[in-house]
Amino acid sequence: MIARILAYVVEAFVVLLVVRALLSWFPVRPGSVLVPINRSLAMVTEPILRPVRRILPTVRLGGMGIDLSIVIVILVAEIIVIPLLLRY
Repeated sequence: MIARILAYVVEAFVVLLVVRALLSWFPVRPGSVLVPINRSLAMVTEPILRPVRRILPTVRLGGMGIDLSIVIVILVAEIIVIPLLLRY
């Protein structure tokens, strides 16, 4: 029972990470509807992403930088969740 609840919480966090990644593709202007959404998502996800960013630097491709911390956190979360869900 507790394992299943933990799995749902982790999956909800993964959804928040995916939404944050998708919203990062769109420009956010001051006063936009996306500003409070971005702030809320950052407040929830940043405490987990920040330590990963310290370990894993941004990958440079041409003039762009790609932050892989979200991908790493999602992979680790899924590695944790899958055994919890298969257990029951």
